[in-house]
Amino acid sequence: MSAHYQVSGGTAAEISASVESGIRSGELAPGAALPPVRALAAQLRVSPATVARAYQELRQRGLLATAGRHGTRVRPRPPVASRRARHPTSAPGARDLSRGEPDIRLLPSLGPHLAALAGDFAAPVGYASVGVLPELADAARERLTADGVPADEVTVTGGALDGIERLLAAHLRPGDAVAVEDPGWANLLDLVAALGLRPIGVPVDDDGPVEAGVRAALAAGARALVVTSRAQNPTGAAVSADRAAGLRALLAGRNDLLLIEDDHAAELARVPLHPLAGATPAWAFVRSVSKPYGPDLRLAVLAGDEATVARVAGRAQVGAGWVSTVLQRLVLALWRDPATAALVDRAGESYERRRGDLLAALAGRGLTGHGRTGINVWLPVPDEISALTALRDAGWAIAPGALFRIAAEPGLRITVSSLDDADVPALAAALAAAVRPRPTSNFTA
Repeated sequence: MSAHYQVSGGTAAEISASVESGIRSGELAPGAALPPVRALAAQLRVSPATVARAYQELRQRGLLATAGRHGTRVRPRPPVASRRARHPTSAPGARDLSRGEPDIRLLPSLGPHLAALAGDFAAPVGYASVGVLPELADAARERLTADGVPADEVTVTGGALDGIERLLAAHLRPGDAVAVEDPGWANLLDLVAALGLRPIGVPVDDDGPVEAGVRAALAAGARALVVTSRAQNPTGAAVSADRAAGLRALLAGRNDLLLIEDDHAAELARVPLHPLAGATPAWAFVRSVSKPYGPDLRLAVLAGDEATVARVAGRAQVGAGWVSTVLQRLVLALWRDPATAALVDRAGESYERRRGDLLAALAGRGLTGHGRTGINVWLPVPDEISALTALRDAGWAIAPGALFRIAAEPGLRITVSSLDDADVPALAAALAAAVRPRPTSNFTA
């Protein structure tokens, strides 16, 4: 725990409020360790059960996580905004490959499309005129149907994670179990914690979630299963045709399970989509536009069974209301523009080349990385901390695998989207040195 922050309180509510205050102030930073239950109880002169209740409440709210032998820590992204400015994630001058973002140089310029749409907004829009634009819904249905996704029922959400949050909230209650990929999307793991849900990790290989892992999660009581169709974050896995067939057979007839598919790579993916949509009575397929067209475009198309889509759309009506029709028209213009389609296609090919070059360079040094699709490479390592330290000293900032893992083995996530061709050999050499450091000699000259 930070040497500058002392937890206080005489009741479980006061202790949990004190910890939350430390997180809000920034004095308890993401990843900061808290004292063991008995140690804090002795310090505060309360019973261990009181501290345990406070920690349990904070875990249920997604602020804390139990990290095994590493004790209780503040989650990497607790659902409480900090007043203190965020520190940079890498040392000055380091090449930052930790962010998981698309290459900004390969995103379409929005200015010309906004200018072209200016005439559409000459008249003000009232509440009665908002909602999902019919022309956007029609275009989304056409694109999804072409990929084999049933799209009779479609709505729009404020991005993939917003759609997934609405789906989980509409079907599950705090304490319910959710089967998630392990390693998997860090933001999803944080969302599950913030909703008070219980994650069950499902191992992932290059072909997607492993069938035995899904079967075990179902046996453990999972009420929902979240699958990344392609470009899985952080491993780059993509659900293959054989894996999709196996999972469909496994999930058939599961009336008690919500199936959620996340196809965030969408048009960037260089492998075909093998959807699971419709394998269970309750299902949803979410496709955002952030990776191909830009992170600032907070929009995702959500298709699903009639009841599920109705729940998501109905919940929006009593909350945020709708996704801006300005944003919807802009996305529709991008979809219809051949020049934008060509740019997205070039971006996909660029990511494919960079990822392939890095994997080949790693293989040439005896290291096996993973990344069938997308903008990330996953590299298993014996020890994340020592590897990250060595890479930092060599001028590289890489995301620690701990952000993405529940029970999976250690690893590093390397984002290749901004990696220049000339950097690949140096990065591969630095990774090899970090994973297999030279033994130090016990002798001196």
